[in-house]
Amino acid sequence: MQRYILGLDAGNTVIKAIIFDTAGRELALAARDGRSCMPKPGHVERDLGELWRNAVEVIRQCLDQSGIDPRDIAVIGCAGHGNGLYALDRGGDPLLGIQSLDTRGVGIVSEWADAGVGDRTYVHCLQRPWAAQTPTLLAWLRRHDPALFARIGTVFLCKDFIVNRLTGARSTETSDMSGCGLLHMPGRRYEPELLAAYGLDDCMELLPDVLEASDIAGHITRDVAAATGLRAGTPVVAGLFDVVASAIGSGVTSTGAASIIAGTWSINQVITQEPIRDPSIFMLSTFDPVRYLAIESSATSAANLEWIVREFFEHAPPAGASPFEICSDLVASVDPAGDMPIYHPFLYGSQKNGKARAGFYGIAGWHTRAHMLRALFEGVVFEHRRHVETLRRAGAIVSQAVLSGGGSRSAVWPQIFADVLDVPVTVARSRETGALGAAIAAGTGVGMFADFSAGAAAMTAPQRCYQPNSAIAPVYERRYRLYGEINQAMGPLWDRMANERTSN
Repeated sequence: MQRYILGLDAGNTVIKAIIFDTAGRELALAARDGRSCMPKPGHVERDLGELWRNAVEVIRQCLDQSGIDPRDIAVIGCAGHGNGLYALDRGGDPLLGIQSLDTRGVGIVSEWADAGVGDRTYVHCLQRPWAAQTPTLLAWLRRHDPALFARIGTVFLCKDFIVNRLTGARSTETSDMSGCGLLHMPGRRYEPELLAAYGLDDCMELLPDVLEASDIAGHITRDVAAATGLRAGTPVVAGLFDVVASAIGSGVTSTGAASIIAGTWSINQVITQEPIRDPSIFMLSTFDPVRYLAIESSATSAANLEWIVREFFEHAPPAGASPFEICSDLVASVDPAGDMPIYHPFLYGSQKNGKARAGFYGIAGWHTRAHMLRALFEGVVFEHRRHVETLRRAGAIVSQAVLSGGGSRSAVWPQIFADVLDVPVTVARSRETGALGAAIAAGTGVGMFADFSAGAAAMTAPQRCYQPNSAIAPVYERRYRLYGEINQAMGPLWDRMANERTSN
């Protein structure tokens, strides 16, 4: 009897369900887009009822498409975006979903920086607070919405909420909880002194049990089976932080290997045997039961292309044409060595300055939309490079990279990554690396694979490889330096703009 694995991937907007066989082939895929709500500037939320309804729908569609007997689904794994805050109330019902694009916590982070809170948290979790980090948002709610805060019964991450709805389990796992700065590292446990540093010393009861990613969290309930078509009792593993899942699903499982994800977020990560202890590194997560990921990230990647397509391209594309393919074709039509504007991809702030804003610089009358798009593609990669340079300064070796996420689907973007980073870039066979990584973790949890590396060897493969073009390297080097100088010069102006908005 053939056994299959169902992988779920819940991002900031889209949730996907994919059925894989044990060779990594996709038997069926269903996706559903959710809506973000922005009730106030800087607030980015979602309706948890809609998220769960979408999850039920994609699971049901996936099963219908595949024609597979639900009894042949051996196990289910789920990946989801990290940080943000997904809360149940004290009765276990959905209460609040804050996404990782949220910036309401910028003010608290500034206060904490002045008070040295980051120094206190770093001792325990090896990272410092930032605006959309889960404990920052919890502290913000405590201060600014105490009535809502008092209703919180459980603090989840995105995929924990899905696992809870599937099984009733009140659990999380190490990759997500370490990635949001709520676990002592390398001990992988909750720490009262860490919570006290955030001013959350009485919140331990809100935190769910911590499992390893491949541990079985629970089993599909009868109600969920009736709603989705799954078999009641099917095991569901605890799941993964989606950046970890994407690394595994793109075949990156060796210590020292680099995974770059060009999705909503710019994710740049390296697997290490021991946690890197360098305060310049933005985030630390577990990778598997014994290893870690050093992560440099910010909300500065392909979300920029999604925004420009949504606002300027998708309203009137030629019949049958993808607006994203049109953008790639326009970028390819421009000589990279020519006169080009500079773009900062800070639609949702930058890692270094939550008040930063996106912008084009150096536009001239002869520039076309193709030039603007190429500047956007380059600006996104320049910020990825800044992150990679931070990893290298901390001691990580990045001599090659595997690119995944929406940006990897472009015909031209991977080559720009190879040229700007000056390393060979591989694109994995599967486009759905998050769901595939979740499936590999799930298969590991029920003994189909010995570990993540064995699962990745069985289920992943490279598809395309891009070599850096040494001829264009000096051009990109000059533009990258200019990109950084403009960034530095704009800092005080972004602060003034933010103060102006606050005073109005």
